[in-house]
Amino acid sequence: MTKERTFRDFELDPRLIEAVTALGFEAPTPIQAEAIPVLMAGKDVIGRARTGSGKTAAFGLPMIHRVLQTKGRGAGVRGLVLAPTRELAIQVADALMDYAKGLGLVILPIYGGAPYAPQLRALRSGVDIVVGTPGRVIDHMDRGTLDLSSIETFVLDEADEMLRMGFIDDVERVLKDTPETQQFTLFSATMPAPIKRVANRYLKDAVEIQVEGQSLSTSHVTQTWMNVPDRKKPDALYRVLLSEKRGGTLVFARTRASCAEVCDLLNERGIRADALHGDLNQQLRERVLQRLRNDQIDVVVATDVAARGLDVDTLTHVINLDLPGDSETYVHRIGRTARAGREGFAISFVTPGERRKLRFIERDTKQRIEETQVPSDGDIARMQLEGLKKSLGIAIEDKSAEEVKVWIDEWVAEGIWSVEDIATAAVGLVVHERGILLDSARKAPRVAKEDRKPREEHRKAAQTEDKEFDPDEINGMFLHISAGKRHGVRPGDIVGALANDTGISGQSIGKVMVSDTGTVVGLPTEIGNTILADYKHLSVRGRAARVSLARPQQIDMKTERAVHVKGRGRKG
Repeated sequence: MTKERTFRDFELDPRLIEAVTALGFEAPTPIQAEAIPVLMAGKDVIGRARTGSGKTAAFGLPMIHRVLQTKGRGAGVRGLVLAPTRELAIQVADALMDYAKGLGLVILPIYGGAPYAPQLRALRSGVDIVVGTPGRVIDHMDRGTLDLSSIETFVLDEADEMLRMGFIDDVERVLKDTPETQQFTLFSATMPAPIKRVANRYLKDAVEIQVEGQSLSTSHVTQTWMNVPDRKKPDALYRVLLSEKRGGTLVFARTRASCAEVCDLLNERGIRADALHGDLNQQLRERVLQRLRNDQIDVVVATDVAARGLDVDTLTHVINLDLPGDSETYVHRIGRTARAGREGFAISFVTPGERRKLRFIERDTKQRIEETQVPSDGDIARMQLEGLKKSLGIAIEDKSAEEVKVWIDEWVAEGIWSVEDIATAAVGLVVHERGILLDSARKAPRVAKEDRKPREEHRKAAQTEDKEFDPDEINGMFLHISAGKRHGVRPGDIVGALANDTGISGQSIGKVMVSDTGTVVGLPTEIGNTILADYKHLSVRGRAARVSLARPQQIDMKTERAVHVKGRGRKG
């Protein structure tokens, strides 16, 4: 049997080993186990991995190790990570700071929408590693405030997303300013032709690493997802648990702290819950599972590490409080339900910035995951009334019901109440005790799934990634976005906003015409109608910009330069 690798096997700086141990890393993920030794040997790497697979540590630990070895040999930025979105840049920079805590390194995230002054001060004072978006990195290069001549390690993260969002030319612009001797690491979930060209041009004898499985089956589980911002997840979870007909439920959270917080919240609200995480020994873990099997608790909130090998036949629901970043973990999670031929349901909470992850999971599992809505007060009340009806049916069949009937007959004979009065009062007492909101239950039901089909078809059409459009088709209709030059907007910002928020490809975007107060953008008619139907606003340079059908006078911008994007543009 092969011995499981540890981080100590990689000959990393001992201080990095201490840092990852303190962060709770138990063992390297597959991408870390494959990539770190190759990068430590100084070779270029092409990694095929998704967000959430552990790739940040896979490239980050060797990068920090190398910077530590050469620290003091001259000033200048020695590590650069290029990320497609500001959210990913912040996430990567935060992770690198955690790994390098107390080591005296300066790691700086630079991205659009953030003020320049703090970035300029930091760059003047000296930075070891920069994590940035293409647009802001190039801005600093053009200003002369970011010199890439000392770069020893360059990482291109999520290269296929760079291509999809129209940034591939910007990536090459950055690469041309970095030394040929640098170590180059490229991570991409897929390898379309333009990414292969970049790899062939700039990587030297690269080692290609792919650790993700090829066949992922989830068709036996009914899967849905809900659009839920992070701050609203606890309330959304509570609503889902109240509104679903379910047996045992497993909730997956990202951290041990989240497990404890969610359990406390659920117990305070009357839902029996317990936590399952790495701090529990095997005996305590088994005790939690036994309580679930014995129906002593309703919900187990667990981390991925703690749930490995978990096998409880009575689980009906898996809820991803935090969406996993890779498809294998997703399949592992939802496979905890639908055992022994039973029905199983998986519900995933997806933040607005995680739509990309969801598309990867759908692509890998070859299964469409339907969007649904967070249950309303009416949904919850109707479910509670169904439960009450079921309880009444059981009580009617109970032997003690005959004795109760005797008392009811006596009260009716006294002439004070009718049978209807007593039944109404009795049910009212139970409704009050269970906290059922009768007014909410009377509200009109939510639109049925089949009635939402046109919207779903629009959304699917909008997310077509690689379709080619001719010039007439690509400008089939024009939308107006209420963000323009006075807001610091450039064509690339609009391309990035459309790609980030709606999931369309840069190849689907036609003319972009920026005026002082707004922007007109050309799109294929089908995609334009989709965006009008599904998106009232887009996030452009950190502000909400209204989306509407462009008026003729807005389209005729003769004083402005019309940019035909054709998959290009810059955001950041």
